[in-house]
Amino acid sequence: MIVPMKKVALVVFDREREASLEALRKLGVVHLERKNVSSDGLSSVMELKIQAEHALGILRNAATKEETNTSIVQKTEPAALIQEVLRLADQKKQEQELLAADIKELHRIAAWGDFEPASLEDLRKQGITLIPYELPKKVYEKLDPAVSIIVLSEDKTLVRCVVVGDPIPGEQPFALPELSYSALSNRIAQRKQTIADIEKKLSELSSQMYLIERELQRLNEQAEFEAAKASMEVTEDTPPELAISWITGYIPADAAGKLKRAAAEYGWALIIDDPNEGDRPPTLVRNPAYIRIVQPIFDLLGTVPGYHEYDISMSFLVFFSLFFAMIIGDAGYGVLILLLSLYFGFKGKKKTGKFADGILLLLLLSSVTIIWGAINGTWFALPYDSLPAFLKALVIPPFRPNPSLAPKEAARLVQQNIKHLCFIIGTVQLVWAHMKNIKKALPSLTAFAQLGWLSMVLGLYFLVLNLVLDKTAFPVPPFAIWMIGGGLATYFVFAEQKGGNFIANILKSFANFLPTFLSAVSSFSDIISYIRLFAVGLAGFAIAESFNGMAAGLPAGMVRILAGALILFFGHGLNLAMSALSVVVHGVRLNMLEYSGHLGMEWSGVKYSPFAVKETAQQ
Repeated sequence: MIVPMKKVALVVFDREREASLEALRKLGVVHLERKNVSSDGLSSVMELKIQAEHALGILRNAATKEETNTSIVQKTEPAALIQEVLRLADQKKQEQELLAADIKELHRIAAWGDFEPASLEDLRKQGITLIPYELPKKVYEKLDPAVSIIVLSEDKTLVRCVVVGDPIPGEQPFALPELSYSALSNRIAQRKQTIADIEKKLSELSSQMYLIERELQRLNEQAEFEAAKASMEVTEDTPPELAISWITGYIPADAAGKLKRAAAEYGWALIIDDPNEGDRPPTLVRNPAYIRIVQPIFDLLGTVPGYHEYDISMSFLVFFSLFFAMIIGDAGYGVLILLLSLYFGFKGKKKTGKFADGILLLLLLSSVTIIWGAINGTWFALPYDSLPAFLKALVIPPFRPNPSLAPKEAARLVQQNIKHLCFIIGTVQLVWAHMKNIKKALPSLTAFAQLGWLSMVLGLYFLVLNLVLDKTAFPVPPFAIWMIGGGLATYFVFAEQKGGNFIANILKSFANFLPTFLSAVSSFSDIISYIRLFAVGLAGFAIAESFNGMAAGLPAGMVRILAGALILFFGHGLNLAMSALSVVVHGVRLNMLEYSGHLGMEWSGVKYSPFAVKETAQQ
C-alpha cells in the first residue's frame, strides 16, 4: 500500500540553521522538497565527490585484473588514497600516450635498421653530409644521374637511400629519429614496465576500495546537507539575531508524532498539513513480506508509482508469476531455476541469515513454472507420448492431446485452448483494472464511465475470440455488441461528470470523441496482445525441440553421448536465457503498459528518501 503523507514546514532561527539540520538528519523521517540551489560549500563537496567516484571506478577496473593480497596493504586516509589513485591514473595515462607515440616511431624507422642518428651529425662535422630519403620509385628513377646516392633498401613502392652532399630539390628528407632502433625499443620496454608497475600498485590499492565507498557515502550525505542548507529560505531585512529560516518537505503520516516531539525538544516552529492538489509528495510503498518480494522488479525497472496512483504490487506479483510461467513454459526449466535459486539462496543466507527478496521471488516464479509445465505436459520439450505415465497424469484435459483425433488436429485444439486461456487472463486483468478505477472514482458519477469501459472490454473479449480463434466455435453473441456500444456510450455520458451542468459535461466528453474512440480500439488490441504469452512460449518450445532433435540425430556410440550432452546443455541453456529475456520484454510489458495503461498510471512518482544519516558498512 502507498503510505499517506503529510506536508511539513519547519521554521528555525537562522543562527541555528546548521544545528537544526543536523538534528533533523538524525531524526531521519523528513523527505525534503528538492530545489535547484547552489553554494560554495555544495560546489566544493560535489568536486570532491566527482574525484572519489573517478578513483573508485579506477580501482574497480584494477581489481578485476589481478588478485590482491590485502594483508600487505597499509590502510590510509580516504582523501590521501583518492589523490594517490588519481595521481597513478594520470601517470599511467601519460605513459600510455608516450608509449603509443614511441611504438608509432619504432614502426616508422624499422625499415632503416638499427643505426645511431647522432653518427650522421658526427660525419657532417667531418665534412661528409649524408641526407636520408624515402623516395617513391617513380621519383627515384627520374633522378639526375649526377646525384650521388647510396641505396640501402627498397620495396614495391619506396626506395630508402642516402644522398651524399646537397639535398634533392623538391623532396623532403626522411626525419631522423631521436634515438636508435635499439634504444627506442629499450625505452618502450621501460614504459611497459612502468605501466605494469602502476597497474600492480592500483591492484593492491583496490583492497581499500571500501574506504573510498565509505568516503563517497559521507560526501553524498554532506552534499545533501549542503543542498538542504542552501535551500532554506531566510527572512529579509531582519537583524541577524532575529532572522529566521524555513524548509519544507513530507513525512509519512504515522511519523508525525515523532517530528512533533523533536520540534518541542529543539524549539522549532512546525506546520503539518495534508498535501495540496498541486504538490508532488514522495511515494512510500509498504507491503507485507509475501508481497514485498516483487519489489526487486520495480527497483530493476526504476519505476515508482505516483503518490495519487495505485500500488499494484499484489496484482503485479500474481499476474507476473503467471506470465513468467507461460513464457518459460517448461516444467524442466522451472526445476532448474528452482535448484539454482535454492543454491544461491542458502549461500546468501549464510551471510545475511535470511533469503533475499529476489531469491524468494525466483522460488515463487520457478514453482509456478513447474506447475504450468506439469499441467500442459512440457518437460524439456520432450514429446507427450514419451513422458512417463505419472507425468502424463498431471496434464489437465484441455491441454491433453485427444488420442481419437489426428495428431495435428489434436495439437491444434490444445494450442487453441492455450490461446483462449491467454485471452481470458488478459480480459480478467483489464477488468480488474477498471474495477479498481470504479472503486477509486466512487461516489463520483465518473465511476459509471469506468463501468462502461469495463462492459466494453468484456464485449471485446467475445469479438477477439471470434476473429482470432475460430468463427464457428466462438460466434459473437448479440449481447456482446450491446456491451461494446452501450459501454462506449456510457463512458461518453459520464466521463466528465465531475460537477456542474450534466448536459454540458456530456458535450465536453464528446469533444474528445476521436481520442476516446482510438482508446476503445486500443482496448481490442490490448486483449489480443496477450496472445504473446502463447507465441513466445511456443517459440521456446520449438527451439528446445530442435536441439533435442539435433542430439537424437547423432550416430550411436560415445560420440552421441558426449556431443549430445553438449548440444543439450548449451542448447537448452541458450533457450532458457532467451526465454528469460522474453519475460523482461513481454511479461513486464503486459503489466507496465497494457494493465497500467487501463489503470491510468504514468509511473511519475518520486521515491520517498528521507533526509537521514545513512548507515556505513564496516570492513
